[in-house]
Amino acid sequence: MSGGRDHTRTVLDQAAHENFPVAPFFLPRAWRADLMALYGFARLVDDIGDGDLAPGGGDAVLLGLDRVQYDDRPALLDALEADLHRVFSDRAPGPKHPLMRRLGPTVRRCGLTPDPFLGLIEANRQDQRISRYATYGDLAAYCELSANPVGRLVLGVTGTSSPERVRLSDAICTALQLVEHIQDVSEDLGRDRIYLPDEDLKRFGVTEEDLAAPTGGPSVRALIAFQAERAGELLDEGAPLVGSVSGRLKLLLAGFVAGGRAALQAVAAADHDVLPGPPKPTKLSLLREVGATLRREG
Repeated sequence: MSGGRDHTRTVLDQAAHENFPVAPFFLPRAWRADLMALYGFARLVDDIGDGDLAPGGGDAVLLGLDRVQYDDRPALLDALEADLHRVFSDRAPGPKHPLMRRLGPTVRRCGLTPDPFLGLIEANRQDQRISRYATYGDLAAYCELSANPVGRLVLGVTGTSSPERVRLSDAICTALQLVEHIQDVSEDLGRDRIYLPDEDLKRFGVTEEDLAAPTGGPSVRALIAFQAERAGELLDEGAPLVGSVSGRLKLLLAGFVAGGRAALQAVAAADHDVLPGPPKPTKLSLLREVGATLRREG
């Protein structure tokens, strides 16, 4: 099963390229292992939904499908959901995919429920059916599936979940998803997806042809600035989550908020022109924003 181990390592290595720290060194070892298990699942489901699995059909085989189904996204998502149910079942056989087997100990140790994981799968199913969003409310409902479960799982792993913390976490996670949509306009359009509400495109007089240009004109930049402001307000709304916890968890959550803020600063520094490629924050800007977030939120 060395191929499965190699695949797992490749997926988990992608954590270093996210806007925010996934499982930084200062956390307890058990938390790091659990957070990386969650990341592995989230990365796998996104790779299936985006058609980014490694060629050759290895993941299809690991999920119990034929190798020829390597690009059948609905079938792969169904197989992944079946493997998820094996994670939560006491009956043999256990989960088939190595990333799902890695998830099992985390689920049991932290008492996690299937709902957040199922939400992430459903978000990727939605990506196969829906490629445009008429209103911001529609997009926010998508983020409820695609992003908010991640924060809820982090609270579950760290044993700090409460209704108010879930509310604040949801605001942060939706904001981070919006930031990613802002950064990845060109990449998403290449997949025939637009995560900018149609009502906002019309408001700023932006067409799909404008989004396909090599660089953004004034109307596109104004649209992106508007979306960035919305994401920033959501980050501010959720930021008190940082002050509601203590110790190393406070630093982790500050890293999530700071990652979003630093990314928005990078977008602003690019004059809100995201079409040539996603503006990315530097490590120094991220560290500075972590410090600023900790000072503000106490």
